[in-house]
Amino acid sequence: MSLGVHTDQTLLRRLKEIEPFIGHTPLFPIKNVFKKEGVSIYAKLEWQQLSNSVKARAGFNIIKDAILKGEISRKRGLLDASSGNTGVAYATIGAALNIPITLCIPENISVQKKTTLLSKGANIIYTSKFGTTDEAQQKAKSLSVENANQYFYADQYANENNWKAHYNGTALEIWEQTEGKITHFVAGLGTTGTFIGNGRRLKELNPEIQLVSLQPETAMHGLEGWKHLDSAIVPKIYDDQLADENLFMDTMVAYEVLKDVARHEGLLISPSAAANLAGAIELGERIDQGVIVTTFADHGTNYQEVLDHIL
Repeated sequence: MSLGVHTDQTLLRRLKEIEPFIGHTPLFPIKNVFKKEGVSIYAKLEWQQLSNSVKARAGFNIIKDAILKGEISRKRGLLDASSGNTGVAYATIGAALNIPITLCIPENISVQKKTTLLSKGANIIYTSKFGTTDEAQQKAKSLSVENANQYFYADQYANENNWKAHYNGTALEIWEQTEGKITHFVAGLGTTGTFIGNGRRLKELNPEIQLVSLQPETAMHGLEGWKHLDSAIVPKIYDDQLADENLFMDTMVAYEVLKDVARHEGLLISPSAAANLAGAIELGERIDQGVIVTTFADHGTNYQEVLDHIL
């Protein structure tokens, strides 16, 4: 359905009101945990937007498009699978718009995220901690088939609006913030939207920019939101021809970087953000010149039980 008389105009106005709080995050220079003449590393502080994570971008873009097409209303809510951050983004935006949100989530997500989701009124359907987001995806898809009139199935792993949020937003911010000097972009693969969207636009802006994707080195890892693609359901939006290089990251290395960043940069970051930086540092150590940009998906306070164990 296209935008017209059947679209809730109050909902559209509210959508426009919250849109300025999506994106526009600062680029933080890494100065202490990595030092090398001729090479700079920067990280986008993605928690500095509505819902406190990078997933605000994709979540908002997915919801906005569905509202404009008449696929979501205050009676027909959103259904999706999530490992945490996208779910929080959906719940935050859904609460602001008064749209019902139902999420299939592995039962072992952080206590903080469970509390946040419940506090914002999300309906949570837990799946096995052993099934990861793959099982959560399968459950959400099954529910969407059984209850087609009740839910809009967002399917963030296949939804083009996921990567387009970065193509039309994050990448342009990075380009402007580095004054076009970025030489390398580094990001982990989960839904793959951050890497695909940024990578495609940055390559258009400068084909010489090198794109480095990151994955956990094993299927059982501690990097929430990331996928070991050889053993997981590969997201439909993923393009395996885009990356110039793929690196495999060790969770324990990421934990060490997390500690170093807290003590020497003054930032408390998440394990996945630390893994992104670990990948950027590994790259930085083997190049002679460059401006490397990565993303810090969310803040470390969302992972208090992990922090209590490693700090």
